[in-house]
Amino acid sequence: MPDSENPIVEMKGIDKSFPGVHALQNVDFSVAKGEIHALVGENGAGKSTLIKILTGADRADKGIISLDGHVVSIRSPLHAQEQGISTVYQEVNLCPNLTVAENLLIGRQPSRLGISIDWKKLNTRAREYLKELGVDIDVTKPLGSYSVAVQQMAAIARALVVSSAKVLILDEPTSSLTANETAHLFSVMKKLRADGIAVVFITHFLDQVYEVSDRVTVLRNGSLVGTYATASVSRLELIRLMLGRTIADLDDMTAHKMESSQHISKDALLEATDLGLSNSIDPFSLTLHAGEVVGLAGLLGSGRTELANLLFGVDKPDTGTLVMDGKQVTDFTPAGSSNRGIALCPEDRKAEGIIADLTVRENIILAMQAHLGWFRRIGTKEQYEIADKYIRLLSISTPTADQQIKNLSGGNQQKVILARWLAANPRLLILDEPTRGIDVGTKADIQKLVLSLAEEGKSCVFISSELDEVLRTSHRIVVMRDQAKVAEFSGQVDEKEIVQAIAGSAS
Repeated sequence: MPDSENPIVEMKGIDKSFPGVHALQNVDFSVAKGEIHALVGENGAGKSTLIKILTGADRADKGIISLDGHVVSIRSPLHAQEQGISTVYQEVNLCPNLTVAENLLIGRQPSRLGISIDWKKLNTRAREYLKELGVDIDVTKPLGSYSVAVQQMAAIARALVVSSAKVLILDEPTSSLTANETAHLFSVMKKLRADGIAVVFITHFLDQVYEVSDRVTVLRNGSLVGTYATASVSRLELIRLMLGRTIADLDDMTAHKMESSQHISKDALLEATDLGLSNSIDPFSLTLHAGEVVGLAGLLGSGRTELANLLFGVDKPDTGTLVMDGKQVTDFTPAGSSNRGIALCPEDRKAEGIIADLTVRENIILAMQAHLGWFRRIGTKEQYEIADKYIRLLSISTPTADQQIKNLSGGNQQKVILARWLAANPRLLILDEPTRGIDVGTKADIQKLVLSLAEEGKSCVFISSELDEVLRTSHRIVVMRDQAKVAEFSGQVDEKEIVQAIAGSAS
């Protein structure tokens, strides 16, 4: 058993802020020799930031890192490797055009008399290193000619050889692997554990947490929830810890939701029938009504965003039909959806939502201008009127409408994206994690706004990792698990029912 009392790596009081986001707040994390330690949490929980600090890609604002009992200052990813800390990412960052052997031993190639590379010895060594991981392949072939699973094994072998890794961090390593490839990876991880190597396993697949890890650390909203012996915490409890509970404004929001439910239309606004996309989301059926908020509940990777992307036309389905206002949809494109009155506020607002170098005003009028067409320009005076209206309506904190949006906090950026789509007057608004990374007060404002829009007759799909938020805001709740719709609830729903549906049959 790993000695958790004497960790090989110990992080204490780690604090990190970025503009508008307090990414980590006084987080402790440790991993012992011969341990597989799972690190879990929803998007925005702080996992990536914590690992970037451990590997030297970012510097903590506060806190200390100890390695083998000695305080260290990790200056860069290269320095981390020199200290014996290596990371294998979901996207393998080796050179696909080079051979497998060259990738494993680049920078450490055996030579003949110090003049030329000894290719025979290079290939023999690479073959031996991979065989230790149970991989028997032709190492003279380009790495890119092999599957993702083989490339990951090559990355692990390189980490062990080049860095003499004491700590191996695996960041979502199974997301692109088959069941057999995953099983092989787990056997390698267990061998490394037996050899005394500490393995940090970042994953959103809870089955795998229980299958292979000794301990699990849960992060939520940049804070440490706790570290537990994996066998001591049930899956239901782990999900509760990841999703969290907030009770602010619960009674008020419930009353608001009940009142708004009186405005739901009996006629369907949009109907999806067996809509699906191979390797993305299983076929699902869903009906949306005007005046209704439908919440999507589920863990990261459950298929919530994939469902939203199909409804908005970011992705084109290969099965099923979508009908809006009684007419079958044939042009699955964002432009077509926008013309039909559908709007999407994406999960990653920085990469897919805001235009960082444009002003608040320019970001707000963007969708409306696109809908009108660039030959029907919105006049400058009208632009300011529209922007000022939504700055007041959503209490957007900005000095002026001409402030560049990149200078606003994350919460205010999110409000600007909402303003953009509200200005376009959509009939169906899809909100993918609209409150992630923003303060409690702003969350409550957005939740109340969603219900107010429903009272005006708009339909809304509301996606959130916070289960209480979904319960407070939604008239109906659809549960996603493993890229499939697995349950649907309406009326007064007990939280336990939702958690059980998310968890599946296991408890």
